[in-house]
Amino acid sequence: MVEVFKTNVQKKAQGKMLLCILSEAFPSFKINFDLSDCDKVLRVEGENITALSVMMLVKEHGFDCEVLD
Repeated sequence: MVEVFKTNVQKKAQGKMLLCILSEAFPSFKINFDLSDCDKVLRVEGENITALSVMMLVKEHGFDCEVLD
């Protein structure tokens, strides 16, 4: 399963920080950012992804995050 999120992450350093946090919280998921995309896409791939959990964790660190349709 893959979930795709729209974020407001602008800088590579911010993306790396969030990748570390998300990877620690969800070690079995494959996670990456595409900051060159206009939606600053966050992709999360794995079994039993809970979109709400991912969004809450990103928002706890000061960034916007919503599921991209």
